[in-house]
Amino acid sequence: MRVVLAGGGTAGHIEPALALADALRRYDPSIGVTCLGTERGLESRLVPARGYELALVPAVPLPRAITPQLLTVPGRLAGAINTAAGILDRLRADVMVGFGGYVATPAYLGARRRGVPIVVHEANPRPGLANRLGARLTEHVFTGHPDAVLPRAQYVGIPLRREIAMLDRLSMGDKARSYFGLESDRPTLLVFGGSQGARAINEAALAAAPALRQAGVQVVHVVGPKNEIIQEPPPGDPQYVVLPYIDRMDLAYAAADFVLCRSGALTCAELTAVGLPAAFVPLPHGNGEQSLNAAPIVQAGGGIMVDNADLTTEWILRNVLPILRDPERVVAMSAAAGRMGRKDADEVLASKVLGVVAAGGRR
Repeated sequence: MRVVLAGGGTAGHIEPALALADALRRYDPSIGVTCLGTERGLESRLVPARGYELALVPAVPLPRAITPQLLTVPGRLAGAINTAAGILDRLRADVMVGFGGYVATPAYLGARRRGVPIVVHEANPRPGLANRLGARLTEHVFTGHPDAVLPRAQYVGIPLRREIAMLDRLSMGDKARSYFGLESDRPTLLVFGGSQGARAINEAALAAAPALRQAGVQVVHVVGPKNEIIQEPPPGDPQYVVLPYIDRMDLAYAAADFVLCRSGALTCAELTAVGLPAAFVPLPHGNGEQSLNAAPIVQAGGGIMVDNADLTTEWILRNVLPILRDPERVVAMSAAAGRMGRKDADEVLASKVLGVVAAGGRR
C-alpha cells in the first residue's frame, strides 16, 4: 500500500501528518509513506528527520486580496497540479491524505485528476481554503475540532506523536528538568510561540525574567529559530534557559508546570493531551481561529487567555506568576486541561484511511 500525505508550511500541518504516518507504520511496517511539501516549509527538515520520503511540489500561495499577483496564480497552480499528479503516478498511490497548507491544493486537484481517493483532515475550527476545496472532492472528511464546519465531517481529534500523546509528565518530570539544567523542586514556566516563535511573547517574557527569578520561578524559553534576542537574561539562579528550537517537546512539557504560548490547533491538542495548563496568546492575524482553539480549554478551567495587544510583562506578573506560586491551582488546572485532551486521534485516523483503501482502492 502506498499512502501520500500533503501538509506543509508549519508544524501545525506537518506534525499531524507525520503522526498519522507513524500510526500507519505501526499497523503495517510495509506501508509506503511519502509526504508532499515545498522547499521553503518546515517539512524540508522535519520529514526527512522522521525517516519519511519528501517529494517537492511548487508552493502556490493564494493572495488574500485582488492584486497583480493574482493573475499569476492559475499558471503556477497548473504546474503544481501536474507535479503532484506525476508524483501520485510514480508512486502508484492508493490514497492521498491532505492536512491543509500550500501543498494541499495541488495535491487534492492532482489526486482528483488521477482518480486517487482523497481523505481530508482539518485541524482548525475555521477551515482553510485548501481543505474547503478538498472537502468538496471527497466523502472522507475528518476534523480536529468538534466545532469545525465542513460537509460530511467527522470529529476525530488531531493526530499527535506517541511520545507526546502517551507522555507521563509526573514520572518524567525530574529527568526532563535535569535535561534542561533545571532544579527539580522549583515552579517551572515553559514559554514558546509555536514552531516559528512569537515576538510579543518573547519580549514580554524576557522582560519579566528578573521578577520571575526573584519569585523563585525557573523558565525554559523557546524563542523560535528565526528570532534574534536583543538582550538575553544573564546567567543566574533560578535558571532562565533560552533556546532557539526544541526537538524534544515531550521533555519540555514534562519539565513544565505552566505554559505561556500561542494557541495553534496543534499546541492546544498537545497541551490538553498531556494535561498542561497555559496562558494562551492567540495570534492576532488570520481569521481568529486561535482564539477559538483556546476558548473551550479556558472555559473548562484548563487555561487563561489574553489578547496579543494586552500581553505585557506586567500582565505576566499579575496573572501567570500567582498561578505558578499556587501548587493546588496548578494541579486543578492541569486536571481540567487533561479532561479536554484526546490521545488516540492518530490511530483513529489511520483506521479511517485504511478503511478508505480497503473499500475501493482507486476510483
